[in-house]
This record gives sequence, structure tokens and C-alpha cells, in this order.
Amino acid sequence: MDPWTSRFLDKKTEREGDHRTPFQRDKARILHSAAFRRLQSKTQVLGVGMSDFYRTRLTHSLEASQIGQGIAAQLRSKYPHLTNRLGLNDILIEALCLAHDIGHPPFGHGGEVALHYMMRDHGGFEGNGQTFRIVTRLEPYTADAGMNLSRRTLLGLVKYPNFINNLTNPEVVSSGQSIINKRQIKAQQWHPPKGLYNCDQDIFDWLLAPLTPSDKQRFSTINQAAGKHSKTCFKSFDCSIMELADDIAYSIHDLEDAIVMGIVNQPQFEQEVVYPIQRLGEGWLSNHIVKLSKKLFSNEHHLRKDAIGALVNCFITNIEINEVDAKFSDELLVFNAVFPELYQACISVFKQFVFKRVILKPELQLLEYKGQQIVMELFEAFSSDPMRLLPDNTKTRWLEQEANNNGHRVISDYISGMTDGFASKLYATLFMPTGNSLPDTLN
Repeated sequence: MDPWTSRFLDKKTEREGDHRTPFQRDKARILHSAAFRRLQSKTQVLGVGMSDFYRTRLTHSLEASQIGQGIAAQLRSKYPHLTNRLGLNDILIEALCLAHDIGHPPFGHGGEVALHYMMRDHGGFEGNGQTFRIVTRLEPYTADAGMNLSRRTLLGLVKYPNFINNLTNPEVVSSGQSIINKRQIKAQQWHPPKGLYNCDQDIFDWLLAPLTPSDKQRFSTINQAAGKHSKTCFKSFDCSIMELADDIAYSIHDLEDAIVMGIVNQPQFEQEVVYPIQRLGEGWLSNHIVKLSKKLFSNEHHLRKDAIGALVNCFITNIEINEVDAKFSDELLVFNAVFPELYQACISVFKQFVFKRVILKPELQLLEYKGQQIVMELFEAFSSDPMRLLPDNTKTRWLEQEANNNGHRVISDYISGMTDGFASKLYATLFMPTGNSLPDTLN
């Protein structure tokens, strides 16, 4: 049996007459999970409730999934023998893209920073680490192993294969330790290192069991830099495709939202995207970026859609498969999907534009700050009196984990699973004089 299609709980659970592949089962478990449904009410870039047009984390994940399938088709056409050898599977890539954001908390990265700050002495919080925790422990598809996904699917979801404690730079943490009031926290001081939680190490160890000892050690290699948290260096082949799909969806589709909402204008785009891309060098995009800019900001909606499609296609069709500069023996680690240098620089220009002109826009930062305060106040309330305030199912888990000195992780799990709207209503119920109505129970 292929070890990469095995599951943590290896008992036979297939129904009679069910002829689906392991990855089809994985996709179904992700698609029908409560964590996936909640993405419909979680912030992507613009806050939920500002309009009914722009993308949420759910629509972003659906678009990333479609882009991932496009990448797989392109790579299969360019590298038929290699992709066959690697077992490139469209359903697997689709599943990874659908699941990649389910660990993100309410209120986007503001919520992530807030939870990491509140968990600073209890193992930290990070959205990708929470995704791993949801699919391996929290989503109640099984009693003991979450969704009980196949090993290769889990490997594809691990973008950062090391633990937050190992990745944390004491210099960065110490710069924020003098804060005595949680309202004083600065987001840049509490952005978490990207990694997994130590309390989930047993499943991570099981995940890497098919690898050789040298591959295991090399796969978890970290790169240390002064004044920053450490970063992991490697990811699996499937994960590299998912990450490219996520980058394209964020950089191009979220740009469309910003244009339609009037958050960015054409002079800004020309100055900060068109001219830099023209200066990067010859290529299809640099030769067509002026024409695409005119279409993007045209009053004719179909022209904007055509430009968005052309940009997505441009990035997808230029993706290559490269051999990783490391001596891995397992081919799932030897190869990664990558942008050529020119197109990596181009996608970075788009990402920086969205970050500067959209994410950092003062109006959106106000909303992010508000969400950050809501998350911290909820965490403080639940941790002060968990037996009184937590719902019954969560209270049971808290009691079990508190015996292992891990009760704060359960509170973090509970809050991170909330949608923006649920967290806001719960905050109003707890702290506002007129907030008498109870939100629907989230266990």
C-alpha cells in the first residue's frame, strides 16, 4: 500500500459501493466541513459586511482551487512524464486549495495577530498551524483524528514544516514584552512565525514517517535572520502548486475587488505596477501591461474581466517545475512548481501593490484594529472563567486539555473558529449594555 494514501486512523471507513479515490474522499471531507462553510463569513481583504460584491475567504478559496487545477493542467502538458511520475492529481490540488485557509481566524490577519499575542505564553497562534490542527484534530469527522485525511493531502497542507517555538526569534518577542496594556500592542511586533504547534507534534511525526531520517531533518530546515522570526525552507511538490494558486488569487482577483470598490485608481496602478513591470525586462506581461491597465480601469465590465483573465492565464502558463537545491530522496520533496525569475518579480509587484494600497489603507486598518480588540477581549473573558462562559462541548475539551496544561489552546481553537459576525455578536452580548441576544452556539 502507498504510505502517502494511508490515514492516521487506518480502520476501513469506506461505505459499501464507494469507489472514490483517497483524494476524492479528502476533498469531500473538506468541502462538507463546518470549518470550510465558515469561510463565507470571514474577512479576505475587505471586511465582511462592507458590500455583497467582493470576495470572502470562501470565494477566495474557490478561486484558488480553480487556479490550482489550471496550474496542474499546464504542468501536465509541459512535463507529461515527470508529472506522471510524481502522481500529480487534480482532485488533490483542488482539495489543498479549498482547505488552505480554513485555519484563519475572524478579522483576517488582525485576528491572527491578536490570538498570537494572547497565546504568547501558551504556544502561539498562526493560521497555517491552525489549518493543520483543524484537519487533524478538531473537525469532528472522526472522534480522534479530525478529518483523518490521507498523508499526502496533509503533506500538501503543511506550508511551514517546523514548530512556532523553534521559529520564534527572542529578539522580536522581547521588543514587545514591555507592553503592559493589550491595546498598546503593535501588529508588526506580534506577527507570528509561520509554523505548527508543538502540541500537534505526534501527528506531524506520523506524517513524515515514510521519509528517510535525512529527508525528515532537511525538510524541517529553518533559515534564521537577524531581527526577524525564522522561516522554513522547503515544502512538498503539491504544496508548491497550492501556494502559487493562492498567490495568484490574492494578487489578481483581490485587485479586481479593489478596483471595482474604487479603493485604487489608474494613476496609482500605472505608477506602482505598470512602470515597475515594464522595467523588469522583456516578457508577455511587460509588453501588454499598458493595454491591460486600460482594460482594468475601463467602465466596460467585460473588458475588466478579460484583463483579469489574461493576467491569471499569464501567470499560470509561465509556471515551471524545478528541482529543489537540496539532496532529498523522496521525489515529492525534490521538485517544486515555481515562477521563473521574471514572473516571480511581477507577482511580487502585484502583491506589494495590494498590500500597500488596500491592506494598509487607514479605513481597513481601523476595521482590522477593531476586530483585533474584539478577539483579545473575548479571549480574556473566556480564559478568566472558562467553566462559566464556554459552551458545553468546548468546556469538556477545556477540562481534558487543562489537565495537560493546554487549556488556553482550546480557547484559541474556539475563538479562531468564529466568523466575523459571530465574534462581533458574542462581544456585544458580553460587553455591550444592549447586547442581550445570544448568537447561535459555536462548539
